[in-house]
Order: sequence, then C-alpha cells, then structure tokens
Amino acid sequence: MPTEGDGRRRRADNTDRPLIAVAVLASFVAFLDGSVVNLALPAISAQFGAGLALQQWVVDGYLLTLGALILVAGAVSDQFGRLAVLRTGLVVFAVSSVLCAVAPAGWVLVAARCVQGVGAAFLVPSSLAMINARFSGAAQARAIGTWTAWTGTAFVIGPLLGGVLVDALNWRWIFGVNIVPLAVTLYLTTKLSAEPAGRDGRRVDLVGGVLNAAGLTGVVYALIEGQRLGFSHPAVVAGLLVGLACLCAFPWWERRTPHPMLPLDIFAARNFAVGNLATVFLYAGVSLGMLIVALFLQETAGLSATQAGLATLPVPVLSFLLARRFGALAGRYGPRLFMAVGPMVAAAGYVLMAATREPFDLWTQMLPGLVVFGLGLTITVSPLTAAVLAAVPPPQSGIGSAVNNAISRIAGLIAIAFTGVIVGSAVDFDGFRRGALVTAGLFVIAGAVSALGIRNERSDLARVDADAVARCQDRAAPPPSLASSRENP
Repeated sequence: MPTEGDGRRRRADNTDRPLIAVAVLASFVAFLDGSVVNLALPAISAQFGAGLALQQWVVDGYLLTLGALILVAGAVSDQFGRLAVLRTGLVVFAVSSVLCAVAPAGWVLVAARCVQGVGAAFLVPSSLAMINARFSGAAQARAIGTWTAWTGTAFVIGPLLGGVLVDALNWRWIFGVNIVPLAVTLYLTTKLSAEPAGRDGRRVDLVGGVLNAAGLTGVVYALIEGQRLGFSHPAVVAGLLVGLACLCAFPWWERRTPHPMLPLDIFAARNFAVGNLATVFLYAGVSLGMLIVALFLQETAGLSATQAGLATLPVPVLSFLLARRFGALAGRYGPRLFMAVGPMVAAAGYVLMAATREPFDLWTQMLPGLVVFGLGLTITVSPLTAAVLAAVPPPQSGIGSAVNNAISRIAGLIAIAFTGVIVGSAVDFDGFRRGALVTAGLFVIAGAVSALGIRNERSDLARVDADAVARCQDRAAPPPSLASSRENP
C-alpha cells in the first residue's frame, strides 16, 4: 500500500528529473559547440573567400565573450535568479546559433559567435547552480555525477559530429543542430519553479567586467588585425594600447572593489598560483595545437572534415577513458610528477608531428603524434585541476574553479590570436611545423613551471566540492567514487 513517503518521493522525482535534464541539455549544447567548430573553419573560409584572420575570429569571438563573462556568471545568477538567467542564456544561445547558421557574410558570423559566447557563459554556471540549490549531500553528488557523465560525451562525439555535418550537409549545420535541444530545454524549464533572486548578497562587478572585456578585445583585435593591416596601423596600435591599459587597470580595480569578480587574495595559495600559471601555457598550447592540426589536415593534407575528425578522435577518447585514473593517482602520490611529466609527453607528440613532410601520410606522420599528445594531456588534466581546486579552502572552491576555467579560456583566446604571427598566412607544411614546435615549447614551459613550483600537497578531487569539479568538466572528470562517497550532512 502506498505511503505518504512514497508520494513525497514521486513528487520529488517529478521535479528532479526535468531539472537534471535541463542542466544536462543546456551544458551539453555549450560544450558541444566548443568542440565542433575547428573542423568547419576551412569550409567557412572557402565560402566567404577569407583567410586565416576570419578563422581566428570565428573561434576567438566565442572565446572572447565567454572568457570575459564567465567570472561574473555566478554573481549574475545569484542577483537575478538562476532559472531566469538560464532561460536568458538559452534564448541568447539559440538566437545566435540561428544567426551563425544563416550568416550572409563573415563579419555577421563573427558577431553572432560573440553573442553565442555570451549565452554560453551563463549556461554551465547557472545549470550547476540549480543542481547545487536543489540537492545536498549524496543526492547532490549523484546529480552532478549524472550531469558529468552525459556532458562528457560532448567532447568525444563533437569532432566526429562536426566533420560529418560539414561533409554530409554544410558547415552551417554545426550551428543549426543546436536548435532542437535548445528548444526542448526551454520547454522543460516551464516545468521548473523559479527561486528568489539575490539571496546571498553578491553584487555584479560591472567595472571589472568592462575592464576585462575591453582589455581582451583590444589585445585580440591588435594581434589578429595586425597581420592584415600591419602592426603599425593606427587602429592596431590604438587597440593594443587601450587593451593593455584596461588589463593593467583590472587588478588595480579588483583590489579596491568590495565585490570583485576576481578576488586576488585567492592566489596566495602556492599551488593555486603555480597551477594557474601552468594552465596558461598548457591551454595556450592545447588551443593553438588543435587549431593548426584541424586546419593543416584539411587545407594542406587534403583530408575531408570527417576524416580530420576521426584523426583527432584519439585525444578526447584517451581523456574520457583515462582522466579519472590519473586523477586518482595524483590524489595518492601528489600532483607534481604528473603535472611535470604530462606536458613533456604532450610536447613530444607535437615534436613528432613537426616532422611531417611531403608526401603526407596520416598513419605514420600525424596519428602517432596525436596519440602521444592525447596521452600527455590526459596525464596532466585531472592532476592539474585537482591541485588547483584542492589548494583553496572548500568555501572558495567555486570561485577557484571559475578562475581556473576563465584562465584556460583566455589563454586559448590569446594563443589563437597569435596563430597568424606564428604560422604565417596559411597553415602549410612550413607553417604547421613552426606552429607545432611553438606548441611543444608551450607544453615544455607548463611542465617546467609545475616541476619547479608545485608542492605535493594532498590533491584528491574526491575532497573538493562536486560543483567546483564539474565546472572544469571539459578538463577533468571526477573520480568514480565521487557520486557514491559523499554522505548526507
């Protein structure tokens, strides 16, 4: 005979399932979009008759607004309500995806990508905040574990899906495919009840956000457009000076405002500061390296987008299969060895790829290097994330993960802006060789920083807040015990 407790559980399930579905779908689309675009860049460039500069802007337009806003996303959600912000993010992402899909010119596509980054900046933090608010204890860990398992597949299927869509249909479908899951997610949000806004008193750091966004925009504009206009062009010089001035003013403001988007005192923890410095070089290398591989395989080696997607598949698959194991080993033995050795292995992968010559052979010249790089990255990512998050007190783990996430995005943004300076006007054999060696150098620096600066303090992801770990889902997976080891408070 049904009891009152059974009724309460059924009512909770009816509320919980749509909430988890909303969180998974919203984040899945944002993660998927970030993993499919590189393979469409040659087709985009060919249609609009543009070169490397447009390809850089298509990637960096998204990263620019995402990197600029991701630190304020939590405060915005708390100020205006998590569900309201999530719905806004979904609408912005959907509208901008349609604009990307129908863009009649390159500048329209870049503008739409910038708007898309705005939507993405609020999807992941808002969806995780809703899970955090709804669940507690072991139930929260299980919900975040479900979120992690489903969203993690976006990084595995993204490259292959992007290649298939480009070849079977055209590049516009990598954006058009977002619409159905976004519409379903918006519908599911109607089954959720909104919570009161502004509950923890946090304020949005508007001045800090403007300084950060203006600084990044000015520097990225100068680096990309300097290749086309010349680095002595007045607009390029002005962009660089304004950008650098804003970036210099940013920490000055953050030290003085009562509600900073980036609390600088968090860097007092040694492993946090050193780990984020290693993050700069590691993810600059990852972003630059994966971009030049995608462009080289299609534009120079002559592979189709699908073939290029299959060629790069070992990288996310290795991470998906082995990241948890290396995270657990780092928790047992300390992160320094893994953070030092992993980037060196990744560097070796790009050194192998730098030996690519004509006539090109994927199986002997490119694939071994990609596998070695994927292994090195997998050795590094979870130990790095664990070291960074475990270095700060548990109440600060949320802002710690947001800072590390933003730093990785901004590092990739700047590295991609430098692509033309490094490889020249096209990613041919010589350009690819230069880019691969620079990428290897960035990995070597990341490994050296870790070897010299990281302390082997306890860095087990199982002792870090599950929400903080999940915010870094594109770079680390929680250990298998995460969803089962937490007890109710």
